[in-house]
Amino acid sequence: MSGKKALDLSLLGRVLAIARPFKGVFITCIALAILLAPISTIRPYIISRMVDDHIVVGDIAGLKFLAIVFIVVVLINVCMRYYFIYISAYLGQLVIKTMRMRVFNHVVKMKLSFLDKTPIGTSTTRTINDIESINNVFTQGVITMLADILTIFAVIGVMFFTSWRLTLISLATLPFLIIASYIFKEKVKESFQRVRSKVSAMNAFLQERISGMPIVQIFNAEEKEMKKFKKINGDYKQAYLDSIFYYAVFFPVVELISSVTLALMVWIGARGYFNDTVTLGALISFPIFINLLFRPIRLVADKFNTLQMGLVAAERVFKLIDNDDKIRNTGSVSSEKLKGDIIFKEVSFSYEPDNPVLKNITFTVKDGDTLGIVGSTGSGKTTIINLLNRFYEVTDGTICIDNVDIKKYDLDFLRRRISLVLQDVFLFDGTVADNIRLMDPSISLEKIEASAKVLGADKFINNLPGRYDYHITERGGNLSVGQRQLISFVRALVFDPDILILDEATSSIDTETEAIIQYAIEKLIEKRTSIIIAHRLSTIRHSDNILVLDKGHLVELGPHEELLNIENGLYKELHDMQFVES
Repeated sequence: MSGKKALDLSLLGRVLAIARPFKGVFITCIALAILLAPISTIRPYIISRMVDDHIVVGDIAGLKFLAIVFIVVVLINVCMRYYFIYISAYLGQLVIKTMRMRVFNHVVKMKLSFLDKTPIGTSTTRTINDIESINNVFTQGVITMLADILTIFAVIGVMFFTSWRLTLISLATLPFLIIASYIFKEKVKESFQRVRSKVSAMNAFLQERISGMPIVQIFNAEEKEMKKFKKINGDYKQAYLDSIFYYAVFFPVVELISSVTLALMVWIGARGYFNDTVTLGALISFPIFINLLFRPIRLVADKFNTLQMGLVAAERVFKLIDNDDKIRNTGSVSSEKLKGDIIFKEVSFSYEPDNPVLKNITFTVKDGDTLGIVGSTGSGKTTIINLLNRFYEVTDGTICIDNVDIKKYDLDFLRRRISLVLQDVFLFDGTVADNIRLMDPSISLEKIEASAKVLGADKFINNLPGRYDYHITERGGNLSVGQRQLISFVRALVFDPDILILDEATSSIDTETEAIIQYAIEKLIEKRTSIIIAHRLSTIRHSDNILVLDKGHLVELGPHEELLNIENGLYKELHDMQFVES
């Protein structure tokens, strides 16, 4: 238990440290919390003095003065409480803005293996829902709890000063309230943890199913997926209702204890008034004192749960931030351009331990040459491209460009000089021009138009409403597969890369569009080193060399004609399957 508390305090300290850049705002919140405690408790004391010192003796002038003081105190309390609520919310928003930027900046630098293993919905939950819970640590947690605790002590102090007899009567039921608050805190904490877990599961499920809705509909799986979602949604509903149940029990219990306290105070206090041991002002003001005392005790229990949930969310967010599985940009080599000489020397790689995807691969691509890569699914073709771009680090061996280990290159420079066109084109919500330049303002519209003209993509773009200002919907849903692929080619070529990589870039387009792209490819690869991964061997038959992979092994390497002359060769087998009629 003590270890858990230490962990919580350590975590709380780390959360509060996020507010360090906003130290002035944080100190203002603390100062307001401290000042609000005595100002909130002085009102019932003024009422007791108004009754005992002025109403009972008929001092109207003194009564008017205290009435004015009472109004001024109320106005000061209202203004300070408004500012306290606003400034604490402002602090919370500053913190979550900082945290969201920090989390997003961290995720975009992670290795692709992180995205392979982590559902997008889970990362979204961390970035939005969990960070929103961290906001509650500031708006409804630490600072407001401090204000409530100070108020409790201030109220008890003023109560004793006003009437120690009525104070002892009022505190008689306090142990019952503390026990009820503790039980409530523990139960709600447990149920809220289930709620957060169910929210994360629901987000992951929805993101995956909505993204894959065409597959769901094609295979007529709507009802099955609906049943799965119904269960997930039902689990979330039940977890949430469990937490509401404890609120529904706790608040009436608090009201009951408060009413019993008030009844005891009135019953015993009235007798004290007739015995001259309790003043009339104290008897009138103590119901207000009781409300001021019980209200923050009740809220502290609730806010403690809010704080705990914020810390649970913070722990998940910090676990993501502390995941250091990212590519290290430790290199410093950069220049205007790369020549494009590529060397793979005894390169091995595995995504999972003891399950190698590439095994001792060695090959060279000379400056300006084109290398075609073929092989069956899972043979390691795309892995070679991922390693060259340093999306992953090699397990063994080295990869060099221009006789420099790619780890020595500045990572931004390396990736800026390599353009990659994938089979599955991802387009963002925005204009055609923005999707081509990828928000790089240095790329002019004239350069975009020139690149599109080279590829022949300008014909279909000019027929779109608004041309280069045509708004593309999420993932390019309002364009055909061929149109999306053409835009991805323009996107790759507009950056004028030194190394051009095409990963199955023509496999999803029709023959007419492929002919347009093939013509552009043949012109462009004359200027730069190119690597082309293709199932269609017609795309790579004119490559300087063709690399054939089989289960992670390099089995053949050479020009098209040379590979066709290898008896029982794998490339010859693939070629015959595509071009020789049975």
